[in-house]
Amino acid sequence: MKAAILSADEMRRALTRIAHEILERNKGAEHLALIGVHTRGIPLAQRLAAKLRELEGVEVPLGRLDITLYRDDLSEIARQPIIRETEVPFDLARRRVVLVDDVLYTGRTVRAALDALIDLGRPEGIQLAVLIDRGHRELPIRADYVGKNLPTARSEVVKVKLAETDGLDSVELWDLDDVRGEQA
Repeated sequence: MKAAILSADEMRRALTRIAHEILERNKGAEHLALIGVHTRGIPLAQRLAAKLRELEGVEVPLGRLDITLYRDDLSEIARQPIIRETEVPFDLARRRVVLVDDVLYTGRTVRAALDALIDLGRPEGIQLAVLIDRGHRELPIRADYVGKNLPTARSEVVKVKLAETDGLDSVELWDLDDVRGEQA
C-alpha cells in the first residue's frame, strides 16, 4: 500500500456529508431513489439510505444495478462474465435517481450504468454520488456528490474496502505494479 486515504471514521463523515448534500439539492427526500452499482456501490447506497432515513425519517427506495452487459470492454474482461442481479423494485417515473458507486475514474462505468438504468425506465432525473473521484475522465461525466477528490496517476490504483464486502472500511492508494504482484 502506498497511502491510506480514508479511515472508517472519515468514510462515515464523507457519506454523512453526501447525504446532507443530496437532501439540500433535492429539497428533501421526496421522490428520491438510490441505486447502487455492483459491487461496492450497493453497500454505499444502503448506507446513504440509512443516513437519509435518520435525517428525514423517510424510507428512500433502494435498488441495485449490474452493468456487466453494458460495458464497452466486455470482450476484454472475461470469456464468461459474471452477471449479477439487477433489482429495481420501484417505478422510475417521477423519481430523481441517485446512482451510487465507489470510485469515479474514466467515466465508462457510469456510462454503462446510465444505459442500464434507462433500459429500465425514464426517471425524472439522474444524479451521481461517488465516494472517490480520482480524475482521468475519458467521457464527459462528472459526479454531483463526491466524498473525496483524489488526484492520482494512471499507474496508481484506488482500493475501496467496505465492511460489507471486505470486512473493514478503508480507502487505500496502491501502485499498479504492487497490485499486480499481489494478484500473481
